[in-house]
Amino acid sequence: MSPFVGELVGTMLLIILGGGVVGGVVLNKSKAQHSGWIVITIGWGLAVTMGAYAVGGISGAHLNPALTIALATIDRFAWADVPLYIVAQMIGAFLGAVIVWLHYLPHWKQTEDKGAKLAVFATDPAIPNTLGNLLSEIIGTFILVFGILAIGANKFVDGLNPFVVGLLIISIGVSLGGTTGYAINPARDLGPRLAHFLLPIAGKGSSNWSYAWIPVFGPIIGGVLAALFYKIVFLA
Repeated sequence: MSPFVGELVGTMLLIILGGGVVGGVVLNKSKAQHSGWIVITIGWGLAVTMGAYAVGGISGAHLNPALTIALATIDRFAWADVPLYIVAQMIGAFLGAVIVWLHYLPHWKQTEDKGAKLAVFATDPAIPNTLGNLLSEIIGTFILVFGILAIGANKFVDGLNPFVVGLLIISIGVSLGGTTGYAINPARDLGPRLAHFLLPIAGKGSSNWSYAWIPVFGPIIGGVLAALFYKIVFLA
């Protein structure tokens, strides 16, 4: 398997399990409906863990354009490979969202809340505020990338790193995710948002494209700042 396919498959798995847990919580007549934010944050943490375990040995399991760009910024990843990785991540995220749509196929008609349907695919702010929402995504992704670099500097039992990164995702979701839904990953938001826009989802509403730039640029800014901070402060 090539690194391109690895990133595609890993990101697809991330979205299947991450979007899947949101669908279970918010869609009508799901057996997991109303199980709450804690279930969502744990589900996303395990989604990242499974994606990383699946392809970590093949592509490094970035699964996130913000992480790919951040690593390239501090010379831990080749800039020449950045576009290939981002394309793979976007395709994987889109395909993962399509699979989530198929999995919950009977539930879309049973759910009247258009916002809930969008939430299965993409993030949305609790309080729309451009600066506040952008800062939330910058801060959340800063913690993500800094945490991944810090975790990587420690020695663990072989194979434990993805599990620890999953715990980091849960921590970010519980502590910082309540403002914007913690996209902290441009592919995680943009790929599924595009799927929401294109798929014939019963009773869907707007894909909220006016907000879509925030979970793209916020994570990239936060990731680059975190990588530079780590390099200057910890590696100087």
